[in-house]
Amino acid sequence: MEISEWIAALQIDGERLAAAAGKAGPEAPVPSCPEWVVRDLVRHQGGVHRWATGYVAEGRTEVWNVDLDEVVGTWPDDADLVPWFRAGHARLVEALSTADPALECWTWLPAPSPLAHWARRQAHETSIHRVDAELAAGVTPSVPYPTFAADGVDELLTCFVPRRSKRLAVEAPRTLAVRATDTSAAWTLTFGPDGVTVTTDTGTADTGTTDAGDGADCELRGAAADLYLTLWNRLDNPASLEVAGDEAVLAHLRDTVHIRWS
Repeated sequence: MEISEWIAALQIDGERLAAAAGKAGPEAPVPSCPEWVVRDLVRHQGGVHRWATGYVAEGRTEVWNVDLDEVVGTWPDDADLVPWFRAGHARLVEALSTADPALECWTWLPAPSPLAHWARRQAHETSIHRVDAELAAGVTPSVPYPTFAADGVDELLTCFVPRRSKRLAVEAPRTLAVRATDTSAAWTLTFGPDGVTVTTDTGTADTGTTDAGDGADCELRGAAADLYLTLWNRLDNPASLEVAGDEAVLAHLRDTVHIRWS
């Protein structure tokens, strides 16, 4: 994806998050983040937006070792919660949109450039928490378009999963293939004694049989949006997803990697 596409997605999902939070109200429980109510969700995402803006707008090259209380300063009361969120979201979108493509700042995930890192990470962070807000409001979550959803699966599998590599180690090597049937995106995860390695495949869209492909011990396949929301722990067992082979391999991934707070 292009940086401009991530920024556009960030803008749309931030607006949707604000609308859902306003509909739900600050005391509504967030079913996908059981310890939170909407107030916690909005404060978290609004604080993260301000934290990210600090890196992009100020070109911070060192870790900004502060908690969100220090970033925010004074938290808004409930009446100002959604307007406060909107203001921080707008500043982040502006900072990313006007940043020098050659921006140098601190990053923490692999990316082609610092600007790409922050645009991608904030787009998916906001998208996932937008889903949380919609679930809290009792509305069906908006479905991300396939290319964006596949990109979110890629960020999870190639950036977050390797950070948990040692916890995913198994004695006997096993493989898991993940296939998005509505895009050309596919991944193979190989678990072994030293952890997990992830390879990507961007061939043609695969809409074939449900047999585990390429010799994988297990294959998970389905629409990119359902893979996205399932692997990010926001959706359970959607009808479009099919599992072939040894389901224990998929269970090992899902039991070990819990992305609740994004």
